[in-house]
Amino acid sequence: MSNTKILNKLKNQIIVSVQSSFGEPLYDENIMIAMVKSVISGGACALRLAGERDIKNVRNFNKEIPIIGITKPKIIPENFEELVYITPSCADCESVIAAGADIVAFDGTMRQRPSGEKLSEIVDFIHFKGKLAMADISTFEEAKNAASIGCDIVSTTLSGYTKESILENKAAGKNPEEPDYELLLEIVKNVNCPVILEGRIWTPEQSAKAFELGAFAVVIGSAITRPHEITKRFIKKGLKAL
Repeated sequence: MSNTKILNKLKNQIIVSVQSSFGEPLYDENIMIAMVKSVISGGACALRLAGERDIKNVRNFNKEIPIIGITKPKIIPENFEELVYITPSCADCESVIAAGADIVAFDGTMRQRPSGEKLSEIVDFIHFKGKLAMADISTFEEAKNAASIGCDIVSTTLSGYTKESILENKAAGKNPEEPDYELLLEIVKNVNCPVILEGRIWTPEQSAKAFELGAFAVVIGSAITRPHEITKRFIKKGLKAL
C-alpha cells in the first residue's frame, strides 16, 4: 500500500494503541492478538503497536491494516519525563520496519538522543526505508521543528510527559488530565502537515472535539486497551463522590 493510501485511511478516523507493559497481565502475546482483533472488529482504522513481537504477530493475520510501530523499554523508568525512550535510534526504526510497520513513530522532541543521532537522521532513515515518519512531540516548537525537517505526521503524544511540557502546561494553566486541545489547535493553524491528537482521551466526546478542532486522526489507548487504568479512574472518581 502506498504512503498516500495509508494517510487517506487514517484521515478523520480512530487509531487504537494496543500496548501492555512487561509484567502486566495483558502482556501475553495471545492476549495482545485478541485485543487487536477486537479493536479491528470495532472499527479501528489503524493500530499503534510497540515492539517487533506484536507487530509481526498482527502482520501474520492482517496484511492490510496500517501499523504505527514504536519501540520502548520493557519497563518505563521512573524519570521517563527526562528521557528519550520512544524509538530513539535508527536501529529501533529498522526493527519495527522489518517487523511490518507502515509508519514509524518516535520521540520528536529536540532533546539529546541516547544514540547520539540527530532527529533529522532518524527522519531521513525512515524515508530511506520508504516509510512514513511520525513525530511524537510535547510542545508547539517541537512540532514546528519536526515539520521543518520533513516529518510526515506530528502527534501530541508527549504533551505532559516531558519535563519541558510539564512546566509549560502548568504555566499555561492546562488541566493535566485532559487532552491538550490548545496544542492541537496551535499546530493545526500553523504547521502544514497532518496532526494527530493522542494522550488522555477517555470519552467519545473528547475525540469528537479533537476532530472539530482539525485533528487529522485521533489515537486512543488506555481508555480502550488498559483495563487496570480504566478501573483506577472509576475508583478514583467514585470515591470523590462519597
